[in-house]
Amino acid sequence: MTDLTKLTAAQTAERIARGENSAVEVAEAHLARIEAVDEKVHAFLHIDREGALAAARRVDEQRAAGEPLGPLAGVPLALKDIFTTEGVPTTVGSKILEGWVPPYDATVTRRLKEAGVVVLGKTNMDEFAMGSSTENSAYGPTANPWDLTRIPGGSGGGSSAALASFQAPLAIGTDTGGSIRQPAAVTGTVGVKPTYGGVSRYGMVAFSSSLDQGGPCARTVLDAALLHEVIAGHDPMDSTSIDAPVPAVVEAARGGDVRGLRVGVVREFSGEGYQAGVMQRFTESVELLRELGAEVVEISCPSFTKALAAYYLIAPSECSSNLARFDAMRYGLRVGDDGSRSAEDVTALTREAGFGAEVKRRVMLGTYALSSGYYDAYYGSAQKVRTLITRDFQRAFESVDVLVSPTTPTTAFPIGERADDPMAMYLADLCTIPSNLAGNAAMSLPCGLAPEDGLPVGLQIIAPAMADDRLYRVGAAVEAAFQSRWGHPLLEEAPVL
Repeated sequence: MTDLTKLTAAQTAERIARGENSAVEVAEAHLARIEAVDEKVHAFLHIDREGALAAARRVDEQRAAGEPLGPLAGVPLALKDIFTTEGVPTTVGSKILEGWVPPYDATVTRRLKEAGVVVLGKTNMDEFAMGSSTENSAYGPTANPWDLTRIPGGSGGGSSAALASFQAPLAIGTDTGGSIRQPAAVTGTVGVKPTYGGVSRYGMVAFSSSLDQGGPCARTVLDAALLHEVIAGHDPMDSTSIDAPVPAVVEAARGGDVRGLRVGVVREFSGEGYQAGVMQRFTESVELLRELGAEVVEISCPSFTKALAAYYLIAPSECSSNLARFDAMRYGLRVGDDGSRSAEDVTALTREAGFGAEVKRRVMLGTYALSSGYYDAYYGSAQKVRTLITRDFQRAFESVDVLVSPTTPTTAFPIGERADDPMAMYLADLCTIPSNLAGNAAMSLPCGLAPEDGLPVGLQIIAPAMADDRLYRVGAAVEAAFQSRWGHPLLEEAPVL
């Protein structure tokens, strides 16, 4: 591993801007790192070597011409394979889109390119973002760099693993029920779910449209803030995009201070099912916040106990609608079209061959929940619970500035351990789902290693909608204090691949 792959995104950008390293040199170092370790990790589905080097050369040419560079110009990034990328395959981890090359860029992709960010390639993910372990990818699982026998989280395990294995300093993920934060927690990295509508969903292949949200993944809070600022902002191509200024996330990340802040500890995020080491590290994080000058109070949000059930009615219902477009008639896989079958038969054969088991499970659940006679009992009731959860958040934020909890109930579990137990898999998102249902902002950052297994534990910080800057203010303070206590970033304790 070269020194260039160990740098933060902010440090890398500064070196490029000063001319200490060229963007091409940085890109080549990361491409070499991918070649050296990704056979073990399987973070990437596609490496765009030519595109990455061409983007890096443009940054070097801009600098040579004296043109101003953006704050992340020349910095490499791993892009979750759910964002369309012109001329580059986008599979969403599914066989049904194997080999599909989009003719346009997602808004997130376009903004990255305009900022001079160097996209190295597309990362592995649970098929259509349905999963908590990246085991549901049609192209095989991704491994956790801390322990190659364990999962890197999901659905964005490829992005988190790329960060933790130093294959990229930045990544993009999506969060429908925790798919940015949960992978961040189990790999010792930083992941942020922005306020719903804060980052455009245009060109992001839809799973559950009222829950899906793209966001930044990084190894430090400041790096996440810099990336957040690049990809966020109003987009007229997305009808759910918020037409308002982006919160001052970079300023907050540069000046982390929690003195005088009221922090709420969510009572419902503890108890049975939580690993002892996870709760130990979380308790230490709460004490650290007190030491830093925050006022800590316990908050009860009783409807949070119903969030998991509500989510697994709403998300499958929306997925059954969104995935109806994959009918073998317009794009993607096409099976059985030999002239002897009807269009309906071709569609059925294509979906049978192209969709994996978890996607089929959720489509069937959602179709049932939306069916005549069951809509009010299931989908309608889940939406009422969603309203109760939103109200619990509103009441909590009347008395505190942010909420905190463990990000996940356990550390990374072994690959295959929960493959045949969907309910056990779903419990990995127990703490993260409420923020998706309410649409507010949340972050996960490392708070230490669990004593039982030496694996990373994540601290979740939750802020009101459009108060994303609070995440970075608290996150930066906690990160600095922990790193001062440890004497180094947590990832320095990870085994070297």
